[in-house]
Amino acid sequence: MQPLSPFLARPTGRHGFAALVLALSLVATAAPQPARAQGLPDFTELVERVGPAVVNIRTTERGRAARGPGGGEMDEDMLEFFRRFGLPMPNRPNPRSPQQPGDGDPQPRGVGSGFILNADGYVMTNAHVVEGADEVIVTLADKREFKAKIVGADKRSDVAVVKIEASGLPTVRIGDVGKLKVGEWVIAIGSPFGLESTVTAGIVSAKSRDTGDLLPLIQTDVAINPGNSGGPLINMRGEVVGINSQIYSRSGGYQGISFAIPIDEAARVSDQLRAGGRVIRGRIGVVIDRVTREVAESIGLGKPAGALVRTVEAGGPADKAGVEAGDIITKVDARTVETSGELPRIIGGIKPGSKASLQVFRRGGYRDLPVVVAEMEPERVAARRTDRDGAKPAAPVSTLGLAVSDLTDAQKRELKLKNGVRVETAEGTAARAGIQVGDVIVTIDNVEVTSAKQFDAAVAKLDKAKPVTLLVRRGDAANFLILRPAR
Repeated sequence: MQPLSPFLARPTGRHGFAALVLALSLVATAAPQPARAQGLPDFTELVERVGPAVVNIRTTERGRAARGPGGGEMDEDMLEFFRRFGLPMPNRPNPRSPQQPGDGDPQPRGVGSGFILNADGYVMTNAHVVEGADEVIVTLADKREFKAKIVGADKRSDVAVVKIEASGLPTVRIGDVGKLKVGEWVIAIGSPFGLESTVTAGIVSAKSRDTGDLLPLIQTDVAINPGNSGGPLINMRGEVVGINSQIYSRSGGYQGISFAIPIDEAARVSDQLRAGGRVIRGRIGVVIDRVTREVAESIGLGKPAGALVRTVEAGGPADKAGVEAGDIITKVDARTVETSGELPRIIGGIKPGSKASLQVFRRGGYRDLPVVVAEMEPERVAARRTDRDGAKPAAPVSTLGLAVSDLTDAQKRELKLKNGVRVETAEGTAARAGIQVGDVIVTIDNVEVTSAKQFDAAVAKLDKAKPVTLLVRRGDAANFLILRPAR
C-alpha cells in the first residue's frame, strides 16, 4: 500500500504514533462529507389535525336528470373506474330499483367539499358546488349529516358560504397567503368522485396566477378531481391557504395543474356573504385588454404594464371622468396597475360612491382623471354600433394599404369622437394587421388624426422600413394595431 504522505511514511515511535493519529484525524476532517439525506414530509399529523374540519357536500335538485360528481355526466371511463374497483357510483340511480325519481322529486346533482370556518356551523365552499341546488347536505368527518342553508354565493370569485345547525364543531385555522412560497409542500383534503376524506399532496407551483378570473389563483400540482372543489389547500403548519377550485385539463380529469383561491381573498368574500348575503364591488364601466410588449414600445409606454381600455360604457363612471377608448390605465390612486387583470380587482375593492384617481397614458403622456366608483352590476355586453352611410369618397390607397375618408358629423356624434378617419379600403399591410373596412383610425404613432388629408400626409412621411402603430376604433371597442412593412 502506498503511504498517504511523506510525513506518514516516517518510522513511528511513541511520538510518531501520536503524529499519525493527528494526521489521520486531519485527513478525515478535510474529506468532503456526504450530503444528509432528506426524507419526504410526513403528513399524518396534519391530516389528523385538519381532517375533522373538512366536510363532504352533496346537492340535489328537483325534476332534473341525475348527474355525475361535480354536476357533469359521468363518461364511460369514469364508470369503468368505479366498476373495476367495486366502488359505489356517486349520484347515479340504481337501474334495478323499482322506483325511479319522477318530475319534482329530489335527484342527486353533484358532490363537492368544504371546510368549517367556526364552531357554530359556517362552512366555506365553492359557489359552483351549490349553484342551482334545491337541497344541500353536509356530511361531517364523524358521519353526521345536516341539511345546510346557503348563506350566500359569489359566482365571480367562486366562493360560497353555507350554514348548518350545529355547535362545538372542529374548525380550520386560516393561514397567511403572503408567507406562502413557491415550492413548499401543501396538501388537499376532499371528496374526489364522492370518495370522502381523500388526502392528496404536492407543491405550490406558482402564486398569483392570472387565469382571467376575478381573483389571482394559487397554482399547485396537488391532485384535484371532481368532488375536490371547495375543499381546503393546507400548508405544513396545518393552516388553510386556499380553496381548491379548478383544474387545467384536456380530458376532464387531473393532469398535473390545479388552482386554488387564495384564502385571504376568499375570507373577504365570506365576510360580506355572512354580513349581507352578497358581495358589493366597485366598477368604472370599461372593457379592458392586456398591453403587449410591442404596443408598449411602439407608443412610448416603455414596459408592458397597465390595462388597455377597449370600450368605455356610455354614461358610466369612466366616461364621466373623461376616460377614452385607447387609454392605458396605469395607476389607481397610488397603486400601480401592473397587469390588466389587476384593474378589476383594485376597482372591485373600492367602496361604491368613493372617489378615486386614475392615471392614464394617452398620446405619449400621462394625465390624472378623478372618477366616482359605482357599484358593480351584472355583466353587460356592449352593443356594437353599425356604420352609417354618408362618408365621403375614399382617397387613393396609401403605402400602408389604406384608403380613408373624413368622418361625418353624425358619425362623430355616434362614436363620441372629436376626430378620426374612416377606413374605406384595407389591403396589403393594413389587412395583415387586422384592419377592416369601417374601422376608425384615431391616432397614428401617438399623433391624433384630424382629417383624411392630415392622415395621408403623415403616412407619406413615415419611414417605410419601420412599423407604425395605429389606435383603431371598431364600434365601441378600441385597440392598438401595429403595421409592419412587407419584407
